[in-house]
Amino acid sequence: MRDAITGLIGRYDQLGRYFDRNAVDSIEAYLSESDVRIKAVELINREASEIVREASQRLFAGDPELLLPGGNAYTTRRLAACLRDMDYFLRYASYALVAGDSTILNERVLNGLDDTYKSLGVPTGPTVRSIVLLGEVVIERLQGDDGIPSDRLAVVRQPFDHLAAGLGETNIRQR
Repeated sequence: MRDAITGLIGRYDQLGRYFDRNAVDSIEAYLSESDVRIKAVELINREASEIVREASQRLFAGDPELLLPGGNAYTTRRLAACLRDMDYFLRYASYALVAGDSTILNERVLNGLDDTYKSLGVPTGPTVRSIVLLGEVVIERLQGDDGIPSDRLAVVRQPFDHLAAGLGETNIRQR
């Protein structure tokens, strides 16, 4: 799995060039955000199940029909699959946070997922909403627990936004 610095080195190596000011600025930005990335990943590692629980409660409060007969989270098996997938998205978002590169999610998660979900009849809209909610819960906890100012948390939102955009070509309701 590549990270922001490895990807940068690879691009410059292919071009046979020394780092220019843009490359150095890119590395400085990555390193200046590292404390926020690490705090976010530590939070995710420590509280993953609670983050998934809270995000799922918000999802089902906003879309209670998902839990009703005919809804995609109706039956214990389907609900468990939904929660499992939310945990999966959260885990991969943490990898992208450490790497500083949300494009790693394309190969690891997004490629083929939309087709898989469509073939299984999983609605993409609520899935996208759950990913957005996971990001919101993580950011709220970082603001509350660690007191990180909101202007420094854009880096934490990136992998969640990337996942949501990758699946979000269908109609989703914003709340």
